[in-house]
Amino acid sequence: QALSEIEGMGGRGGNLQEMKVQPLPKRRVDMHGFCNPGGFQRSPYLSARGNFASIFQGSSEEGYKAYHADKYDEDKNPNGIINFGTSENKLCFDLMSKRLTQADMNMIDPPLLQYPDWKGHLFLREEVARFLTYYCKAPAPLKADNVIVLNGCGSLFSALATVLCDPGEAVLIATPFYGGITQSVFLYGNVKLVYVYLDSKITGTSTRPFQLTVEKLEKALQDARAEGVTVRALILLNPQNPLGDIYSLSELRDYLEFAKRHELHVIVDEIYMLSVFDESATFHSVLGMDRLPDPQRTHVMWGITKDFAVSGIRFGTLYTENQDVSNAVASLCYFHGVCGPVQHKVAQLLRDRGESVAPYWINQVYLRANHARLKAAHTYVTDELKTLGVPFLNRNAGFFVWIDFRKYLKTGTFEEELLLWKRFLDNKVLLSCGKAFECGEPGWFRIIFADKTHRLQLGMQRIRKVLEEREQEILAEEKEQPCQSDQDGKADSTDEVIFVSRHQEPTCASSSSLGDLIGLLQQQMRSSDWLQKNTAEQFA
Repeated sequence: QALSEIEGMGGRGGNLQEMKVQPLPKRRVDMHGFCNPGGFQRSPYLSARGNFASIFQGSSEEGYKAYHADKYDEDKNPNGIINFGTSENKLCFDLMSKRLTQADMNMIDPPLLQYPDWKGHLFLREEVARFLTYYCKAPAPLKADNVIVLNGCGSLFSALATVLCDPGEAVLIATPFYGGITQSVFLYGNVKLVYVYLDSKITGTSTRPFQLTVEKLEKALQDARAEGVTVRALILLNPQNPLGDIYSLSELRDYLEFAKRHELHVIVDEIYMLSVFDESATFHSVLGMDRLPDPQRTHVMWGITKDFAVSGIRFGTLYTENQDVSNAVASLCYFHGVCGPVQHKVAQLLRDRGESVAPYWINQVYLRANHARLKAAHTYVTDELKTLGVPFLNRNAGFFVWIDFRKYLKTGTFEEELLLWKRFLDNKVLLSCGKAFECGEPGWFRIIFADKTHRLQLGMQRIRKVLEEREQEILAEEKEQPCQSDQDGKADSTDEVIFVSRHQEPTCASSSSLGDLIGLLQQQMRSSDWLQKNTAEQFA
């Protein structure tokens, strides 16, 4: 809508603030969420689309630029910014640098320096098919003909949005979600996002905070259609970023059946599938299902960026049985191709099999070490949060923890959330605020824990400093006010959200004692096998 109004005004020259943008309906893309036109002069050298792209930004981009201008370095810049905002695994450089510099990685054949099949070299697609067959536990061998290789999953989102939707049409996605998807589907393809708003409250069919249900999908879809929006697809993130949720097989089946009923394509992003770091959690790939409800409309993506801790190597892959979709995406691979030498390295990495059928180095060396390091880092950060009395979602996948900072917001607004985010940045630690993920509740933040111990320690010290200062400010402001027994903004105290007693929001003494007791009981229940030993059947 904003873009069309720029075009209507000629696109070039003038002050962008003169443009009046009508607010979009609630469930569609809110341009003000990621577009900052204040004080921006439109360039006469750019088209309307170019001007719009140049101001398409949010807190995540602002923080990312600040970090690159002032990076923390233990020796050269100890007062620089520590980056807990960008989802990267910084725990496995030793393993990956050693593997990527071994002799088998450094072969150059003439075909690697020539134009490839736009879908990717056949040797790589065959290796990807075998790799996904093994790790996704596919019931039958996956086919290389259904594999397409691009330079990252962002490019895949752009390409899929372009070939599945016409300009102005929409894709359904649950919030909060990784904000880069907005940029991928909107800037190139002019495809909108319809939000399925999830919240922390446990009501109705929701049994955990921020739970995606078919009822919520149905409501969002019907609301969009009532507004005249054509929805073509559903995006699922599994494991989910930023929540860390892993969908069960029954949930996945329900979502896919919903999409089939409404003839929606389903784009399943499984880029964190090998970053489930606790044995108590089980990941189920869509490709491992015995039967897909609508295989011609189900498209799965994965990449090495996250699971192999190499975000600087741009590689993503799409698996789809729909040859029309495959050929259409392949036509865009000319713009998003992976260079030949990198394709060779990725193939060597994925085929690292020893004497056994299973990939030897990947299973026995890399994944074992990576999972142990992720678990240790996650434990350190969550223990620090417990000490601070900060609630968080307790999950075991990905590189992130979804944290509840709502008690540090006086009025509970997104403006306050942004001020708290900037305060962290001023204290040289970069986090991601909930608005960057289109979260409907102000006060939630994402922190990345997949980092070295010394940076985690210093970063958490800086976070502690900000929170303790903010807590003292709120206490000083509220000490004359009457005691409140509860707050509407507080998440449900369930086993899914960890609550601890220290530094709780100001409450009456009896309420505080009850909170202490609940927290203690939850901790004991999680660490005890009493419930497993004393089942209802045994009592009967």
